[in-house]
Amino acid sequence: MLKQLHIRNYVIIDTLEIQFSNGMNIVTGETGAGKSIILGALSLILGERADTAALVDKEKKCIIEGLFTPGTVSEITQFLEANDLDPAPEITIRREIGINGKSRAFINDTPVNLAQLQQLSSLLVDLHQQFDTLQLGDTGFQVHVLDALANNAKLIGDYRLIFAEWQQHKKKLEHLKEQQAQLDKESDYNQFQYDELAEANFLENELEEIDASLKLLSNSEGIKGALGRAYSELEEGEQPLVQQLKSVAHLLGNYSSFHKDLPDLVSRLNSAQVELQDIATELEHISNGIHYDPEKIETLSDRLSMGYRLQKKHGVHTTNELLALQKELEEKLQGAAHIQEDIAALEAATEQRRISTETLAQKISEARKKQIAPFEKKVDTLLTQVGMPNAALRVSFEKKAPGAQGADAVDFLFDANKSGQFKPVNKVASGGELSRLMLCIKSLVAQRMNLPTLIFDEIDTGISGEAAKQVGIIMKDLASSRQVICITHQPQIAGRADAHYFVYKEVSGKQVRTGMRQLDTEERITAIAKMLSGEKPTAAALENAREMVQA
Repeated sequence: MLKQLHIRNYVIIDTLEIQFSNGMNIVTGETGAGKSIILGALSLILGERADTAALVDKEKKCIIEGLFTPGTVSEITQFLEANDLDPAPEITIRREIGINGKSRAFINDTPVNLAQLQQLSSLLVDLHQQFDTLQLGDTGFQVHVLDALANNAKLIGDYRLIFAEWQQHKKKLEHLKEQQAQLDKESDYNQFQYDELAEANFLENELEEIDASLKLLSNSEGIKGALGRAYSELEEGEQPLVQQLKSVAHLLGNYSSFHKDLPDLVSRLNSAQVELQDIATELEHISNGIHYDPEKIETLSDRLSMGYRLQKKHGVHTTNELLALQKELEEKLQGAAHIQEDIAALEAATEQRRISTETLAQKISEARKKQIAPFEKKVDTLLTQVGMPNAALRVSFEKKAPGAQGADAVDFLFDANKSGQFKPVNKVASGGELSRLMLCIKSLVAQRMNLPTLIFDEIDTGISGEAAKQVGIIMKDLASSRQVICITHQPQIAGRADAHYFVYKEVSGKQVRTGMRQLDTEERITAIAKMLSGEKPTAAALENAREMVQA
């Protein structure tokens, strides 16, 4: 409930602080006294857009602050936790408008954005204005009314979860099918490219090795001649180098005992002789392995040519890049084969969720249907009670494709004059009729919808007498289990107040300011008497007012 409202520097309000009671709070005052200004200030902490025109003193910021007690509403606790706001027994909502026009909002002194403020305020306060009845013609609200009457909260929660899963699966399935179509479109070309590379059957680094082999084969005669000559110089010439080293080592060996450095030199000469002999043997071995082979050259040239052609075709430069492309094409072809299996599995899962969605939707529909007849009857009774005896409400209920709220198309139809012509409420009902109709509906579902503090702004316009009295009775009944704040011109409604507030204007110098104060019992009687008979109430009016207050 709203415990306290503090307003500073707003329109023609300098400073104002109001304490509200738990039950029925009535606000009265002359036309133009500033009741709508107070409501406008309250709207700011409920998330309405701010305007610098609201500032009285352009040198000071405007501050609107409301103190709420959330009670045990679980949605409020969930909101606070979801937005990293500490749950508390009291919630302070503050809105500030700076002199530069910028607005800031706070929940328990923590800055929040406007969307967060609107979300929380919708859980704390339900504001019902005379012409603010578009919600009544909204299908979402109409379905919500039937669900509240049917206690469908758990069913709706389960339904929304499975419906969301169904929609997600449908999107995934659509995406997979798009992928499949694209793969099918590319499949033939990918298969051709893959077959071409698979048929080539290249080994790792093969083209690079072929290129080296061709260079060797193409120069085999020259290489073989150079190897033979080198071998001859080492082993078979007129004076082979190996033999010469052997002779030199032997010559020096005869005198190695006579000089300390000669043994080492002899040893090195022997090592060099062994090394050159090994080199000669290796040269001979290499030479024996080199043969000019025109057929092999032709074969390797053809394979290298094919490899270069494929490299050019695919824009790569190495054998390994061709092999990587071959593997990539293979994976694409395998993916095309696997995607059909994935589609089949996802189709089964999607169908399962469709069936679950429709099963839950059917249960919800049946529960809603059961509420329609008693709901229509109760609303018609209440309409008579609030001065609309010829009016009636009917609920149009048809099947539709499953959506976020179920598989029902709900429409509230209204007939104000027993014409038998029922049409959508927002097309045929006047502002006053819509306001009273909304009051009747809210009075039926308030407990089950867990409606927060209810604020009614002059929804009694156009009624009087017994109808106004009955509106007051309905509001008083609502106030037995929740806070009601009502701005009214009707004495029959004002007489039902638990707390009566009077809005007035006062002149201070050249400035006009709006004030508001709570009336005591005698002041209430006088205020209601003035509402009955004018500025100077008669004795009869005072007596009548006393009866209303004491009723």
